[in-house]
Amino acid sequence: MASDATTGFGLVGTLGRDRAEGRSRRREAGWARKAGWVWRMARMGLEVVLAAAALPLLLLSFWHLVAEHHWVSNLILPPPSDVWRTFRELLADGTIAENLAISGTRVAKGFAAGGLLGLLLGTALGLSTACRAYLRPTFISLTQVNLLGWIPLLILMFGIDEPLKIAAISWATFLPVTFNTMQGIAGIAPKWFELARVYQVRRRDVVWRVAIPAALPSLFTGIRSGLGAAWMSLVLVELVASSEGIGFMVVWGRQLFQLDLVLVAIIVIGAVGLTLDGLLRAVEWRLRRWQGAAA
Repeated sequence: MASDATTGFGLVGTLGRDRAEGRSRRREAGWARKAGWVWRMARMGLEVVLAAAALPLLLLSFWHLVAEHHWVSNLILPPPSDVWRTFRELLADGTIAENLAISGTRVAKGFAAGGLLGLLLGTALGLSTACRAYLRPTFISLTQVNLLGWIPLLILMFGIDEPLKIAAISWATFLPVTFNTMQGIAGIAPKWFELARVYQVRRRDVVWRVAIPAALPSLFTGIRSGLGAAWMSLVLVELVASSEGIGFMVVWGRQLFQLDLVLVAIIVIGAVGLTLDGLLRAVEWRLRRWQGAAA
């Protein structure tokens, strides 16, 4: 009897050790899979960064070569070292941060106003066939006119002060947000709206529970396009009528004939636009993955 009990306890101990070892091996395998995934993502990210940096590095090398051999006068094309020195000086004294804050505030106000109006009108156009029939041709014709063509009219309406800049940014944002919202909602499968009618879902709930979730990736594409348009329109309107802001730095540098200042402003404008687009593109990618998983 004692030997049987001893044998039983030994078996139990062996089974316990086996289970513990199995759990340990599974944890190790899980960590190995995670490490492999992290490594693959890091490698892919490095490849993307290197591919994206190839052309800028090539242009920078060519720029340095042109400046080094004086193929173009340094007054017209300053060497990269001068531009870098000017950038550090403007960054240290707060000029870049101050002008970026002013420009960012303008973009935030104009983007919020234009984006909200664009979402409202785009939703109405997407949900209503009658609205599309009456309003879509006029809306499409308005989108064919570049913002620069609207500037004289906007100046007559708002003057050349802050309202002009907000109105121009709002208009530039409004167009792509409206169009993408309309396309996204109009492209939803009719069966979802029919199902909502069968269950007698209220119109407001149809918008929030059916239309917007189903069209979310398209809506976000419109928001990303609208933010890009807002940033570009900001630079344009600050070039035309402004005494401060990141776009005005270009005008300021041209007036002083300091091309290094002009190039610094151009590089900052491009870097900020690229950063905004990259952040929103990453969010859009996540939304599309979420929609695909939900489908």
